[in-house]
Amino acid sequence: MDALIKSIRPNKTEAKPADAAPEIRPAELDPAEFLAAAVRADQPRPSRAEAEAAVHTLLSYIGENPAREGLLDTPRRVVEAFDELYQGYHQCPAEVLDRTFGETAGYDDFVLIRDIEFTSQCEHHMMPFYGRAHIAYTPVERVVGLSKLARLTDIFARRLQTQEHLTAQIAAAIDEVLKPRGVAVVIEAEHTCMSVRGVAKHGAMTFTSRFTGMFRDNPAEQARFLSMVRGPSR
Repeated sequence: MDALIKSIRPNKTEAKPADAAPEIRPAELDPAEFLAAAVRADQPRPSRAEAEAAVHTLLSYIGENPAREGLLDTPRRVVEAFDELYQGYHQCPAEVLDRTFGETAGYDDFVLIRDIEFTSQCEHHMMPFYGRAHIAYTPVERVVGLSKLARLTDIFARRLQTQEHLTAQIAAAIDEVLKPRGVAVVIEAEHTCMSVRGVAKHGAMTFTSRFTGMFRDNPAEQARFLSMVRGPSR
């Protein structure tokens, strides 16, 4: 299942004959979504005291007594946890991919990093979803440090997300900054908004994918990537 994101910019395409089959391509993302930090320096934000007061209100809403001993420091702890869980809003994806290396001895196959563990927060219920990302790209002369793709995944994951959008953002950032011959991203995750509430189906996994360049246009390369992702050593 390829993650499709509704386009916020019209795609400019050349006119085609009326009887030609339409060419399906994933919609483009606004580069502002994946090239810069999500929080601007001039963006107005509530104070820490206001954030803690909001937690205090939620505790009262669920029927708790915020004044009891076990909850006295909970508003502070929750806000501190938010600072950690959502630190991706303050980090710049493009900077993570900025440094590359040219000593590749002419390497021209794709590079795959499998099983990048991540935890994110569903933007619909603010509940965790977690799993693994598998990322491949085919470099043109220069490669990026392997840890950088894991850091890139964490930056986007540590924001309120949908899995589909997370998949598309990772692929778009690599495509835009590194300009490889192709990018492949597959994410598999369990969503607690589905496993511990609602239908309560523990263990149900959601898979999303995004392919660009040679992985999108060459079925053999896409199949080779998927076979390595699903390899027997897992």
